[in-house]
Amino acid sequence: MNKTFNLLFFIKKNKIRTNGTAPIYLRITIDGKVADIAAKRYIDPKKWDVKAHKASGNSQEAKTLNLYLKTLEQKVYDFHYLMLKEENFVTAESLKSKLLGTDIEQRILIPIFQEYNDGGSLDRSGFCAWNIGAL
Repeated sequence: MNKTFNLLFFIKKNKIRTNGTAPIYLRITIDGKVADIAAKRYIDPKKWDVKAHKASGNSQEAKTLNLYLKTLEQKVYDFHYLMLKEENFVTAESLKSKLLGTDIEQRILIPIFQEYNDGGSLDRSGFCAWNIGAL
């Protein structure tokens, strides 16, 4: 069971684009281990509230961005809860992988053909359907 879990939004000022905006990142910290995820949003550093970890102001742009960040934050909490329920232990990297979808093993063509050659047969979706009689 994890003891500490924290989320923090921040901007990377060292990656400012030519239009003056900086990327927003989400930092996941679990038991002192950190993983950063790009929020895929950009903001003018002058419009970022460092203490509140969100866009400052009441403009429509700030409200929309803050709503997006809240939604992303809730998604992280949901995945964290599900992973704790299933695995009973979560790391910052495993949560990041789950969020990004990189935790799913990708099948490449050669192993699929090897599996077919070893006694499976391909169905319409390209997956092997095992021929029990051949085994």
